[in-house]
Amino acid sequence: MRSPELHLRPAEEADLSFLHRLYASTRAQEMALSGWDQPAIDAFLAQQFDAQHHYYQEHYQGSDFSLICHGDLPIGRLYVFRGPTTINLIDISLLPEWRGKGIGTRYLAALVDDADAAEKSMRLFVEPTNPAKRLYERFGFSTSGSNPIYLQMHREALPTLAVPA
Repeated sequence: MRSPELHLRPAEEADLSFLHRLYASTRAQEMALSGWDQPAIDAFLAQQFDAQHHYYQEHYQGSDFSLICHGDLPIGRLYVFRGPTTINLIDISLLPEWRGKGIGTRYLAALVDDADAAEKSMRLFVEPTNPAKRLYERFGFSTSGSNPIYLQMHREALPTLAVPA
């Protein structure tokens, strides 16, 4: 989706309510299978969001914590850490009504282009059942490790083609 209305802006403290709602939307299917009542789900998701948010802020200082916006409306988030040799895609997520429209592909393509231009590899973590795994594979990511919850995926920079003088 190539729209001039799509843009990134830095996430701010005032965005925490939106970010919590976005996080909850990424866990909705899992929570539907939990058998828990809504207050238990809400409490669990609030605790999990807070833990994740604090972890990212502490362990990825200097990262770009951005909201994906359509006009003035936040519709997702893109968290990226740019290290000396590797770009880490910390997280990309969209509200359900914005998924499947090519927005994630657009931002992933831009990151891959940046990594290739800077001759940096890329790294990310994804749950094995996450549909985004197929998108990452289309962009040349392959599994390079795993833990009980996530697959680590890695992509080496592709050399830029030399242009004859």
